[in-house]
Amino acid sequence: MSVSPRLLLTTGDPFGIGPEIAMKSVAELGVTAPVVVGDRCTLEGPAAAYGIELRSAEPGRLPEAGVCDLVDVGALSTDQLRVGEVRPEAGAATIAYARAAVELAADGGYRGIVAGPHSETAVHAAGISFAGYPPLVAELTGTSADEVFLMLVGGGLRMAHVTLHLSMTESLQRLSVDLVAAAGRALHRALESMGTPAPRLGMFGINCHAGEGGLFGEEDLTVSGPAAERLRSEGIDITDPTGADVLLGDPQCDGYLAMYHDQGHIPVKLLAGRTAAAVTIGAGVPFSSVGHGPAFDIAGQGVADPSALLSALSLFTPKEA
Repeated sequence: MSVSPRLLLTTGDPFGIGPEIAMKSVAELGVTAPVVVGDRCTLEGPAAAYGIELRSAEPGRLPEAGVCDLVDVGALSTDQLRVGEVRPEAGAATIAYARAAVELAADGGYRGIVAGPHSETAVHAAGISFAGYPPLVAELTGTSADEVFLMLVGGGLRMAHVTLHLSMTESLQRLSVDLVAAAGRALHRALESMGTPAPRLGMFGINCHAGEGGLFGEEDLTVSGPAAERLRSEGIDITDPTGADVLLGDPQCDGYLAMYHDQGHIPVKLLAGRTAAAVTIGAGVPFSSVGHGPAFDIAGQGVADPSALLSALSLFTPKEA
């Protein structure tokens, strides 16, 4: 199958800033713009505001500056539009866009997917179980959830998370040698796909000081340490579990393995702020999303900044051979 050099962009929550920053990105990128996946009725206003023509996406059609090739999912109608509001129908539409994009990437040969900002509140209000994109992408691609992870990229850091949207108690219960090793493999492959040959990985300890030989807990002796040994036996260059504060000062690491949400999110968000990009790794379909929310308070005002979305789109933009 021939593969389109284009990316797919979902608008995220259609009542937030997603449609606006999608059209701003299309306007800025010109002939390198992605194919947008969303609802025409949510995009007509922003498209007109930024001088963009909406047309139906067709396989093999060449991109044009000032034109947005659109996959109209039809999840919403014009009379349902409630810009700036948290609504269950918008949450359901958000997931419908992601599902459509994954199907297109798998069947139509697109290079990858970038998702606009979503609202977990709106998705849950629609009665949809949702713990971020990694579990959803795993489900849609038929990949085991234990092989799909979130990587944040920003501020010079590439940070994969072994566990994500769980309480600390649940994270500790879920951590295992197999899971940590699977996250390490996914991070290694992702860094290679992003142009880093033979990457060196840094593994954060589970406990402070990586447990300091059991003084602060046994988990690094029984879980993260054996996982590092297993990965090295497979030819992956990775450090022993080390305190996150120490490892983050090591410029020799190409990517880091965080054990839980805040351990990885805080340094990236501190350095990159809203320009951080979230990448789902391990599922075989490159899937990135912005690291900020839908900003309902400014939706529809024309003041949203597309920088984070443009950064996410640049992650998997194919380079000339």
